[in-house]
Amino acid sequence: MTFLVSILLSINFLTTHPITGQANMSVLVQNMTTGEVIDEYRSDKVVPPASVMKLLTTAACLETMGPGFRFPTILEYTGSIENGVLYGDLYVHGGCDPSLGWQGKTAFFTQWIKAVRAAGIKRIEGAIIADMTMLDGEAQNPGWLCEDAGNYYAPGIFALNYYGNTMNIVLKSGEPGTVATVMKTEPQVDDIRFINRVRCDRIQYDGAFVSGLPYSNERYLTGAVPSNLGTFGVKGDLPNPGLLLARHFTAKLREAGITVAREADYLPDYNPLLPKRHELYIHYSEPLSELIKETNINSNNLYAEALFRYLGTRYTLPGTIHNSQDLLRDYWRRRGVAVQNAIIKDGCGLAPQDAISAKAFVQLLTIMSRSKNQEAWIASLPVSGKTGTLKSLCPGTALEGRIHAKSGTIAGTKNFAGYIDMPNGDTWVFAILINSAPGKAKNIQYVIQQYLLDLTKEN
Repeated sequence: MTFLVSILLSINFLTTHPITGQANMSVLVQNMTTGEVIDEYRSDKVVPPASVMKLLTTAACLETMGPGFRFPTILEYTGSIENGVLYGDLYVHGGCDPSLGWQGKTAFFTQWIKAVRAAGIKRIEGAIIADMTMLDGEAQNPGWLCEDAGNYYAPGIFALNYYGNTMNIVLKSGEPGTVATVMKTEPQVDDIRFINRVRCDRIQYDGAFVSGLPYSNERYLTGAVPSNLGTFGVKGDLPNPGLLLARHFTAKLREAGITVAREADYLPDYNPLLPKRHELYIHYSEPLSELIKETNINSNNLYAEALFRYLGTRYTLPGTIHNSQDLLRDYWRRRGVAVQNAIIKDGCGLAPQDAISAKAFVQLLTIMSRSKNQEAWIASLPVSGKTGTLKSLCPGTALEGRIHAKSGTIAGTKNFAGYIDMPNGDTWVFAILINSAPGKAKNIQYVIQQYLLDLTKEN
């Protein structure tokens, strides 16, 4: 009887609290060791998962591709190599790797140049061409909000990604009422055009926004920034990361003394009439086990969406968003996860139409805990009070270090799904999805934290 009363009190804490009481919720907590349901509330109702959606994507990739899978980026050439001259073009054939040039790390160009030299090439009569044809041209997910397009957290996804598909726009603020000045971009994008309406105002926060579409060299800057702040950065997406990579590679080759006759270009669509290519070199990413760590621990939308888009190539080439949606749903349905009523629009959870139930997440997490890839899976999840997006959850409490889970946050939404290591050796699996709650996400998280502390205290 004491146990039942405790459960009722825990559920009532969520359903009657001023912050979460009227929210759209789906909750399921289960003892994975014994199979006992610890707590449940509308667990089969689908609600927007936000970034918890990344669990479906990363788990499907880990199970179908394996932790050791590495994304290939292939250097290929057309024509022939004669007396040190390549009479043709050199292609960089993208394979959806999200990590090329991540955080400005471009040491891979050194190996690429070595490969060109090893092939005996001292001059390229053609151009460096970015091959983007592994995916179709729909780089921006149609399920995302227009207001997100152009922002660093919602970049276009291409077969050839580079520099995190992100640029830092350096602005300089002035007197109140003036318009901030665009100083430069990092990395430099020569042909980009800014329509700048960023006001300098008497505020204490960065309220500048970037908007634009893939392949378009026009970016709109709006909002306001603190006046007389000096220079500062606003992040936006790169319009065409593959072309920028080809330009950088061209410059690196020329610096190394290898002549490239023509300027860099890109190939967005497959063309069967193009000349036959010859493989020159294959660059491999870090193993998938490392890529999903970045995806889940830091909630990286670019990584998640690149993985999602790559899944679609398993159905057909070029990969499409529709194929990715179908594969993700079909895969988990076959594994026994309750996705029959789920809405799957993307792989990262940015689409507001995404909807998954707490029951589906608990089923998925249970499957992954018994997978041969379980070690890599658990290592990819943030730890409460210690790492990534869970660093602010339960620090200094009895649950610090005992929760491995993915979080999801958007306006009025705070979600968690993962595992709890109990003191008696049992493992609990849980999903707490709270949407459309009033107040800030940090306040919703505090309520969830108190709920978890209350629930686990009695067991």
